[in-house]
Amino acid sequence: MDYQDINAQTIDRWVREGWEWGRPIDHETYLAAEAGRWDVLLTPTKPVPHGWFGDLRGKKVLGLASGGGQQMPIFAALGAECTVLDYSEEQLESERRVARREGYDIEIIRGDMTRPLPFADGTFDLIFHPVSNCYVREVKPIWRECRRVMKPGGRLLSGVDHYVNYIVDETETVIVNRLPFDPVANEDQRRQLEAADAGMQFSHTLEEQINGQLEAGFTLLALYEDTNGEGRLHELNVPTFLAMLAEKRT
Repeated sequence: MDYQDINAQTIDRWVREGWEWGRPIDHETYLAAEAGRWDVLLTPTKPVPHGWFGDLRGKKVLGLASGGGQQMPIFAALGAECTVLDYSEEQLESERRVARREGYDIEIIRGDMTRPLPFADGTFDLIFHPVSNCYVREVKPIWRECRRVMKPGGRLLSGVDHYVNYIVDETETVIVNRLPFDPVANEDQRRQLEAADAGMQFSHTLEEQINGQLEAGFTLLALYEDTNGEGRLHELNVPTFLAMLAEKRT
């Protein structure tokens, strides 16, 4: 089975079991967003600065691997024209349920972000890409596709991993793995993920994450770090995630 199919099945099961990142917002949260009271996450704990978005009214927004009914309903409440692409059927079903409940339109596409995105050049004003490329082996093609489907002046908001989580054991006290963490190439690392029921995950360097966006033609405007939100690394305030704001200038 392709590793992306393994991840889709794993995440579907996590959602059914109550996964934190698979629980859609409630009606009250949607109404609060309509009234201007809202926050969304790219990484585990820190809300994204509102200034990163600008005015979303009438803007075309792509939620890339952003299913689950957590962020796209907020953007819809703020007046955006939303599209979500995700490979998990359960995450997409959450999007459908919230859209039906709140009465807004959203384009919902089941798609694998490791393949060319099914959109024309220059389609979107903003792409929202929360932490998810840890589930794919190659990230640079994703950045290139993001730039292709974005309008000039469009913005990419992305949450990515720092790779620190992949070198430590489950207690986050001992360094046990060499990098890159790649369960396709390393059978021992694959066994670690299977034992932890963690799907198929991959570490990525900051060169891949940051310079990969620069190589694709984006201009980096801002960034911030974040922690896991729990566990020993969090308690020691060790950053493990990065949120980035980038722009397609031309």
